[in-house]
Amino acid sequence: MTQERVLIVEDEENERTGLAELVSSWGYRTDTAADGVDALEKVTVFSPSIVITDIKMPRMGGMELVERLADLSSSIAVVMVTAQKTTETAFHAGRLGVQDYIEKPIDFRRLRSILTNIGEILHARTENESLRKSLRDKGALGRLVGSSAPMQEIFRLIEMVAPSTASVLITGSSGTGKELVARTIHDLSPRKNKPFVPINCAAIPETLIESEIFGHEKGAFTGALERRTGCFELAEGGTLLLDEIGEMPVATQAKLLRVLEDHKLRRLGSKVETAVDVRVLAATNKVPEDAVAEGLLRQDLYYRLNVFNLHMPALREHKEDIRELVKQLLAEMNQKHNRKVADVSEAVLNLFQSYSWPGNVRELRNTLERAVIVCEGGLIETKHLPPGFGQSVRPVVNDPDALHLGVGTTVEEAEKLLILKTLQSTHNNKTRAAEILGISLKTLHNKLKEYGRPQDAVLAEE
Repeated sequence: MTQERVLIVEDEENERTGLAELVSSWGYRTDTAADGVDALEKVTVFSPSIVITDIKMPRMGGMELVERLADLSSSIAVVMVTAQKTTETAFHAGRLGVQDYIEKPIDFRRLRSILTNIGEILHARTENESLRKSLRDKGALGRLVGSSAPMQEIFRLIEMVAPSTASVLITGSSGTGKELVARTIHDLSPRKNKPFVPINCAAIPETLIESEIFGHEKGAFTGALERRTGCFELAEGGTLLLDEIGEMPVATQAKLLRVLEDHKLRRLGSKVETAVDVRVLAATNKVPEDAVAEGLLRQDLYYRLNVFNLHMPALREHKEDIRELVKQLLAEMNQKHNRKVADVSEAVLNLFQSYSWPGNVRELRNTLERAVIVCEGGLIETKHLPPGFGQSVRPVVNDPDALHLGVGTTVEEAEKLLILKTLQSTHNNKTRAAEILGISLKTLHNKLKEYGRPQDAVLAEE
């Protein structure tokens, strides 16, 4: 028998009473309220862990009630009941911290499943609280490492969103660890014992991506010799990561949105819809707002995925974590290559601290892996690093990419010239330009706005 308390908020008396009796029959302790004002009074006395509330009610509606509940307690899970399910409803409900929502007339099997999932979430939250605190105090959360302020903020956000069912959009430059973030969210969620399925949308040919994601029936197209299970079904009960979501064809994005809204999919060549219970996380190394503006990402899908946003900082933005990262990566590489490398020398560490790391943590990993293979044991010295590592390339005379500044040029003018010249040399690839300049992509965009650079003159990032 569950100990969860459920408060049902509904202005129609018959619906309110009937729903309370049904939920009680499932083993929950229930109470009811006729509107938001009545609900706030009941909350202080009944202390529910879950609130099921209608959106439209007299005196105080569901949306305002959710805002007020958030001020009272961050531990109350809310299920929103809506007469008409829309992308906007899901977006605003997610922003307010709503755990899930369900459309009228209520599908009682789905409601019971939602309540069961919330119960598991609340249990997992309590179960993992001390473990997460211990890991965070040691500068680690799962396989993520970092004691710096940016990484501690990432840990805090992961802990906040992991127990929920909300979609998460993970952004950041290539190599910052977006897939690790997704895996950590999965591992800290009630779905941790179910599959985690990552799929890179950029690595799959456009003609095959629908089959990879949704599956297909035998004979659905030329070469479909047998039924294929798609990634959604492979991730049933667990988590699906759609990496590089901006590379997914727009037509496929429309089908994905429908699956996210209806929790049902249809394999290619099938006439039957299959129900799926999958939490979807998405990642991209592009600025999603730019991808929407350029027609690469559907706006409605962006809203549906961006219920919660996590932006991974570039390694140059948290260099104080390099020491901890080196320690973790060396342990992995020693085990992988059967080596006994103890550490890196102070000279190597100083070089790492002064380097801009355009390839982020992935580049650090690759650099250390090579050094571990080359080094027979003891300390990694500078001689074990790739040839020319960390050395600045000096521009040659008459080099068209060289930047010439006259005496009297202000710092602001020099900065502008440097940024625009770098963009020119990368053929307006903003992601690459930001890496070369050692600044974040967001900073580059802000600088371009200051310069009044026409938006249509900036090509899409690669």
